Amino acid sequence: MTIETFILDNEKDIRMGFFFGILVIMAIWEIISPRRKLTISKPIRWINNLALVFLNSYIVRFLFPMAAIGVAVFAKEQGWGLFNYYQVTPILAIVASVVIMDFIIYLQHVMVHAIPMLWRLHRVHHADMDFDVTTGSRFHTLEILLSMGIKFITILVLGPPIIAVIIFEVLLNMTAMFNHSNVKIPVAFDRILRWFVVTPDMHRVHHSIEDDEANSNFGFSLPWWDRLFGTYKAQPRAGHEGMVIGIHKFRDPKQTAWLPGMLMLPVIGKMSGYVINRRIWNEPQSKD
Repeated sequence: MTIETFILDNEKDIRMGFFFGILVIMAIWEIISPRRKLTISKPIRWINNLALVFLNSYIVRFLFPMAAIGVAVFAKEQGWGLFNYYQVTPILAIVASVVIMDFIIYLQHVMVHAIPMLWRLHRVHHADMDFDVTTGSRFHTLEILLSMGIKFITILVLGPPIIAVIIFEVLLNMTAMFNHSNVKIPVAFDRILRWFVVTPDMHRVHHSIEDDEANSNFGFSLPWWDRLFGTYKAQPRAGHEGMVIGIHKFRDPKQTAWLPGMLMLPVIGKMSGYVINRRIWNEPQSKD
């Protein structure tokens, strides 16, 4: 049995093992050394955030039993995609595939902030009024399905090695929980670490209630894209302890902390011009 065959046969167990492992580690770290005081009942948020995670997981597994891994296997069998057409060394194909797929995630993240209809889905993630490890996996079901579609297209075009897709899926899951965690990291160490991975202090800026801060630091795993494309913001104006998390318009816990409210958020309110390149940062911002 090859390593690839073993991983394919145990892909679900591997992903679940990493998910629960990192969840437990970060949850304990949050208790031992929290960065901020929470404003909403933690049991309520955790129960409802994780309920949304498991709902999404069930729906994705039902609709796409092998998900991204299955598409990678199909692309390989059909000889589709860049790395199935051009022969390169396995290590280069794996590293390049992970980096390229991470860049696509960055572009997707910018897109869901820039297009009003997609922002209505993505604001479920941002409406969380606290910021901890469960926030990293809190996304509306329709956004998860959209993300899966983009991921499938990327895999079919790229033709990444199957192992690269598994590494990317595990890495994305791990870093999303890490960089959303309410943990304290020494400032000097954070300053170095954020050159290699998105840190909690770096990504927390993105969850600010202030529009210009929310439209920065889009990276999930690799921090380079924000620096390269000018969307990097080092720190929140109010400081990490003083900044307000969430969205101006949605401050009712019934909408932001309970599962039914989260699922209904995309259809609440009128469509607004939430488009990044129409924002004028020096003028008062709209409150959506």
